[in-house]
Amino acid sequence: MMTESPLELPVRVTELEMTAPPKQSLPVPVNIQTAIMRVPLIPPAFYRFLYLQVGRRWHWVDRLRMDDEALSAVLHDPRNSVTVLYVNGAPAGFFELLKIDDDTVEISHFGIFEHALGLGIGKWFLLQALYAAWSSNPKLVRVSTNDLDHPRALQLYQRFGFSPVATRETTLKPLTEAEASQVSAFF
Repeated sequence: MMTESPLELPVRVTELEMTAPPKQSLPVPVNIQTAIMRVPLIPPAFYRFLYLQVGRRWHWVDRLRMDDEALSAVLHDPRNSVTVLYVNGAPAGFFELLKIDDDTVEISHFGIFEHALGLGIGKWFLLQALYAAWSSNPKLVRVSTNDLDHPRALQLYQRFGFSPVATRETTLKPLTEAEASQVSAFF
């Protein structure tokens, strides 16, 4: 007998802002081959694969509930960009930027696949996302995280120059088993 996921999980969201580009630099991690590639017309199935690989353990669900048409509209919006990290030839993470307006860029998604954790690339990859976010010379870069995210996410964002500007309480409806099965059917 199939059981459904809990109705809703309580979530505390922290919104952060950065008002100046990062001043630090980090070398590319040694003994691994990395590549970072922007994917201008990313296919929805490939995006879902990335999203699921990064977000499964952090309860990312919103984009998984979108049909192809709605997801393509978001992904192919000229204000949106998706950039994929490859490690030793295989996908290992991604970041997604949304140019809200001329003054504001949002890092809407950022993360690394589980198999790439512990390789020393997380901080370096976040710095690459920040360089990309600041490349259009905005006045502000935003990101949000929540208490379902990696336990050190908030600390890492602050270390790179983000400051918390707001918190809010919300709820998240996890994928049901039926939804998870439907997503798994893509792969």
